[in-house]
Amino acid sequence: MDADYDLLIIGGGINGTGIARDAAGRGLKVILVEMDDLASATSSRSTKLIHGGLRYLEYYEFLLVRKALNEREILLRAAPHIIHPMKFILPHEKHLRPKWLIRLGLFLYDHMGMRKTLGGSKQIKLKKDSPLLDRFTDAFTYYDCWVDDARLVVLNALDAKDHGAEILTRTKFISAQNNGDCWQAEISGKRKIAAKVIINAAGPWVSDIINDGLSLPAHNRLRLVKGSHIIIPKLYDGQDSYILQNKDNRIIFAIPYEQDFTLIGTTDVPFTGDPATVTISKQEIDYLCHHINAYFKETLSADDVVSHYAGVRPLYDDATQEASAVTRDFVLALREDAGAPLLSVFGGKITTFRHLAEEALKRLEEFFPQMAEHWTEHAALPGGDIRDMKEYIRTKQEDYPWLDKKLCARYAHHYGTRMDEMLKGRGPDAKLIGPGLYDYEARFLITREWAITADDILWRRTKLGLTWSDENVAQLEEWLMHHI
Repeated sequence: MDADYDLLIIGGGINGTGIARDAAGRGLKVILVEMDDLASATSSRSTKLIHGGLRYLEYYEFLLVRKALNEREILLRAAPHIIHPMKFILPHEKHLRPKWLIRLGLFLYDHMGMRKTLGGSKQIKLKKDSPLLDRFTDAFTYYDCWVDDARLVVLNALDAKDHGAEILTRTKFISAQNNGDCWQAEISGKRKIAAKVIINAAGPWVSDIINDGLSLPAHNRLRLVKGSHIIIPKLYDGQDSYILQNKDNRIIFAIPYEQDFTLIGTTDVPFTGDPATVTISKQEIDYLCHHINAYFKETLSADDVVSHYAGVRPLYDDATQEASAVTRDFVLALREDAGAPLLSVFGGKITTFRHLAEEALKRLEEFFPQMAEHWTEHAALPGGDIRDMKEYIRTKQEDYPWLDKKLCARYAHHYGTRMDEMLKGRGPDAKLIGPGLYDYEARFLITREWAITADDILWRRTKLGLTWSDENVAQLEEWLMHHI
């Protein structure tokens, strides 16, 4: 029987959309199904960093760090509108790690991967106006990158679609039978399709797909770890981020977020249960507040938290006892004992998604000899063909003088060169739906980026939800009822 598709990809997170993009660009016929919205689970609940993982050096994950540092440069070049360099300050805690050890770690971090854009690390003296407690006098600085994680997923899906992939959100994978030549699969809406290969990139649900959807024994162990973050009003001035060492060997980040806020996280807590119902606990909020208060002059309490989120990381279980020490590297498990291949993705981190996609397709080369060569290393993501972000924003503010300058800058960072498509034919008479959201942007997100609900728009396509009232949200929901 002839297959409808070369690949059926299950999961619309960063790994699923990254593989779909790469595969479609190589000429494969791809369909991706996601039971909810793109990036609706783990991929929108990260610490929002493209980084090598400085702390992974302590666990001797040298190959992972090198791989991630190389990807950091590639992704910064591919999507400068949603990824930008960020300086981190690491205050020195004498009783936790000696200076020589930190200097050694940062030296390795500077030189393990290709570093063409970002600055190197330094040892510094903290000034009196530092937001940190006066007992901190010495610190180290280094650079990594910030990313809008949910938008990174959407841009991969968009590029996959532009290369011919079929992207179906709110579409659940039901089951599949292997007939030897291909998979006969059923997805929601009682639609039946045939695919030569299934790629299981369902994140926390990867074992459920194998056990329940495919009626196979799970061939790798999955370890679920909850990571939670809190968002508070701006804790300090400036654009620097802080990486804080704790006695439990964990680290916590404090990161400037959406101009007026600070993002703090993350925790590492073993998780059992349904990943769809994951929430932050009171203990996690108290944990994050406690460790912030051990470093900063400004005192933080649970009452200061304006928003929070929790995600479940689907890590490969390497039998490590501590959740924070479990490898963040990925494992690709290829199964072809029943005929048509099944490739399952275990673990991984957002920084290495593009490399993961290349490795996944490398594992499938024998099944698709006509597949083209890898191509994503030097390709911009949609909207990312920008050399100088500051100059681009200045140019767009001249092109659209009727736009508020801050709003124009937000569009440039969210959509890059695609903002011209969104603003074509628009003018100052546009209808304002809620704070910072005009009707043309909402329509663009619906027609071009798979947005359907208020949450899709306010939390995954934008972060406007941070400043919206319940009344504002109700207005958007009313608007959506008449426009979808």
